[in-house]
Amino acid sequence: MSAARIGVIGAGYVGLVSGVCLAALGHQVCIRDIDASKIDALNAGRVPIHEPGLAALIAEHRDALTFTLDLEILVAASDILIVAVDTPPSYSGDADLSRVIAVVDELAAVGGDARHILVMKSTVPVGTGERVRRQLNARGLTEVGYVANPEFLKEGSAIADFMHPDRVVVGAFRGGDAERVAALYTPLGAPVLTTTVPTAEMVKYASNAFLATKISFINEIANVCEEMGADVSVVAAGMGMDARIGAAFLRPGIGFGGSCFPKDVAALKQLAGNSGYHFQLLTSVIEVNELQKRRVIGKLKKYLGDVRGRRIALLGLAFKPGTDDMREAASLVLAGRLLAEGAQVVGWDPVVGDLQGLVGVEIAATPQAALAGADACVIVTEWPEIVALEWAGLADTMANPVVIDGRNALDPAQMTRAGYRYEGIGRLPDAVPGAVETKE
Repeated sequence: MSAARIGVIGAGYVGLVSGVCLAALGHQVCIRDIDASKIDALNAGRVPIHEPGLAALIAEHRDALTFTLDLEILVAASDILIVAVDTPPSYSGDADLSRVIAVVDELAAVGGDARHILVMKSTVPVGTGERVRRQLNARGLTEVGYVANPEFLKEGSAIADFMHPDRVVVGAFRGGDAERVAALYTPLGAPVLTTTVPTAEMVKYASNAFLATKISFINEIANVCEEMGADVSVVAAGMGMDARIGAAFLRPGIGFGGSCFPKDVAALKQLAGNSGYHFQLLTSVIEVNELQKRRVIGKLKKYLGDVRGRRIALLGLAFKPGTDDMREAASLVLAGRLLAEGAQVVGWDPVVGDLQGLVGVEIAATPQAALAGADACVIVTEWPEIVALEWAGLADTMANPVVIDGRNALDPAQMTRAGYRYEGIGRLPDAVPGAVETKE
């Protein structure tokens, strides 16, 4: 396959990772963003986001990458234009498509032609492709193709997800456009699902909504396990052994966050509501996720009573390990609630340096410093650095050795022996991993 000329509009997590990975596949890639600080950093060899392996991949394929602020330069250097701009939730709950429409307006200003295909990788509601198609036609860009090509990247493992995808979804109005876009991914050897634009858009929303549902379901099971004296880690293991269910996303905790699941679940619920359908299941998924974060406060009060004046350590601030993304992070909810109730909050994260403007939270230099003098600790993000701490020697440094393990990352029996009052999510205090019987 000959190298394609690809332009990527948006240098965020999705755009930057996708563009760099396409360069690694042998294509010439120009990446454009309106944030001058991002482009300056990239041109200087600095990566503005934390994603494992990304800096090394950029350095390895630097000759195939161009970074610019100028859309006209990008359009001139590209035949395939990938849109990877943000689509945040609006006040109504719908996805805000203003950045997407701005791209169409800019493209009309600089001039696209028949050689160009606009590829939508941003997560957009069903019907967006048809709307953009009308906007393109109204601006005289009737020959510019349009393809929906949703991304399925997980922050923290985005490069591996791109290079080893479960599937590639391509929705197009014209068959030739679908073939050109699908050809970009041929070296990956992944199954390609070619379909209509609305169906491709729905695949993305349905996938994220299902995964979010799975998380909220296992969290509900964990909460019931706490009442019934069962251990959710063993329950989840038993469920996951069923091939119809699978083990993925059956990890109970304090709820999902990040830039995708909360936004996409809410947008799909809103999309259904706009059409007159009440998506009851997703309403419950959202409610469970919000309540799950607040259950941690109740666990703390069980051991401490009133948290007013208490020093609470939050270990892990990013919404998940492997990223510095704080969007919809559980730490924000917990810190805000604790501060509102008069607690002192100290946080630590190996990547995130602050709580992005949340006033009143002290940031510790090390996890040990965060634990020193604390009345309780909440494990919010299961970073390896947190799991690997020498916990046995740290109990004596705390004012009250209470650990609420919001990710079930530690061994309950070991923590109890080390002198902690330990509580996970849906686990027994003396729980041990469930043994799996094998037959010879």
